[in-house]
Amino acid sequence: MLDEIDVTGICHCGKIKITAKVKKSETRACHCTDCQKFSGAPFRAIAVAPRGKFSIQGTPKEYIKIGDSGNKRIQAFCSDCGTQLFATNMEKTLFNIRTGFLDQKNDLKPNQHVFTTSSMTWI
Repeated sequence: MLDEIDVTGICHCGKIKITAKVKKSETRACHCTDCQKFSGAPFRAIAVAPRGKFSIQGTPKEYIKIGDSGNKRIQAFCSDCGTQLFATNMEKTLFNIRTGFLDQKNDLKPNQHVFTTSSMTWI
C-alpha cells in the first residue's frame, strides 16, 4: 500500500477545487477547542500537504486565527457555501486540508489524534 496518494476535493457549491498529494500516515484528528468551534463537531480530520504538492482553483475566504500560543494561522473556507478547506501558516508552506470535502476521505483514516486534552469525554 502506498503512503502518498493524490487527493481531490470540491467545495459544496463547486466554486473552489483543490488537488494535493498527501501522506496517509500524516492524517490526523484534531480535538482542539478551535477545531470543535470551527467545525461544529467534536474533532476535525486533516491531511497534510506541503506547498509544492498543493494546488487550488478559486479564491477562498481567509480568516486569520490567533492561537493561545500567539501563533497566527490562516483558516480558509468557501465564502459562498462555507465549506472548510484548509488551515495553513502565514507563509503558506504547509496545508492542513480538511478531509471531509475530499473525494478520498474514506482512504484517510486519522492515525494520530492531537490536542486530546480537549476531547469530548464520550470519545
